[in-house]
Amino acid sequence: MFTHIKEDIDAALRQDPAARNRLEVLLTYPGLHAVWGYRIAHLLWNLKLKLIARIYSNWIRAVTGVEIHPAAKIGRRFFIDHGMGVVIGATAVVGDDVMIYHDVTLGARTQQSGKRHPTIGNNVVIGSGARVLGNIEIGDGVRINANLVVTKSVPARTNVDSSEFFVI
Repeated sequence: MFTHIKEDIDAALRQDPAARNRLEVLLTYPGLHAVWGYRIAHLLWNLKLKLIARIYSNWIRAVTGVEIHPAAKIGRRFFIDHGMGVVIGATAVVGDDVMIYHDVTLGARTQQSGKRHPTIGNNVVIGSGARVLGNIEIGDGVRINANLVVTKSVPARTNVDSSEFFVI
């Protein structure tokens, strides 16, 4: 557990040039607090304490401005910079070493049961205001620029800077 906390803090220090030291990151980064809150809620969810997980997750959202469903699956060294407005849905899967900025949604396009949210590969960066919607796959090393809506799968090592991956 402490190894994961250290990894998360190191990821913030690596990704955010404004981060000055571990103590500052530990005490003042709401995106990091949201991820740690998610990890506790996810543990509760997996222990079949789903109502408690949802209540705790809701409290974390109120405190941090970041909403991560406790059923989502998130990898290691996940960093949310300026997290306000981030939403990650129940069936989303996020790989390792992923960074997202504020106001990002990993959301659904349908109300049907089953897999409805995106799968994000490793080493992905998603810019502010981006919406990644539906049961799609974002490959490893993808960069999604700010304010884009992505509704089609994106191959690995692609820079998404236009509406090429948007389909209604």
